Amino acid sequence: MKTVLQRVKSASVTVDGQLISTIGKGILVFAAIGREDTTKEVESMASKVLKVKLWDDEKGAKWKSSVQDIGGEVLCVSQFTLLASTKKGNKPDFHKSAGGVQAKQLYDSFFSKLQSLYTADKVKDGVFQAMMDVGLVNDGPVTIEIETNPPIMDNPTEFELPEDVEMLKGKVQKTFMLPASLLE
Repeated sequence: MKTVLQRVKSASVTVDGQLISTIGKGILVFAAIGREDTTKEVESMASKVLKVKLWDDEKGAKWKSSVQDIGGEVLCVSQFTLLASTKKGNKPDFHKSAGGVQAKQLYDSFFSKLQSLYTADKVKDGVFQAMMDVGLVNDGPVTIEIETNPPIMDNPTEFELPEDVEMLKGKVQKTFMLPASLLE
């Protein structure tokens, strides 16, 4: 799953000229569900979205308060295009995005989890698979991206590694053999 969070002074969603949702100070969440995503990942993302520190605290310390801390609102917009790839040309490829039924089920789980972890009436929604007009007034601007499945890096350091080194979850694993005499 991938989300892009925009800190806003206000935001709204309109479909076919009809206002669907509006929020005041808070975050606008663009959310994309990937083919490999599970309920566990979308629930984890919901928690992360609510806990990310995007505001100053009451003493003015930077990046110390979450949307919950400030009593802000959340507006969620489903946006499969966040998972687009243009690796093989200029036309976006959406193969990483989940299909409609799976995407709707997991997006609904994400939205429900946000409501249950926070205050339900402070979490608003767009219309899944609709052409939405999204309006916002930036607060900053502050925009961040969060992924539950970041790309795996075979060699995160990009240093040349010896042949006997193993990689495990992006971390270098090396076994050292010590003579018993050193352990005495």
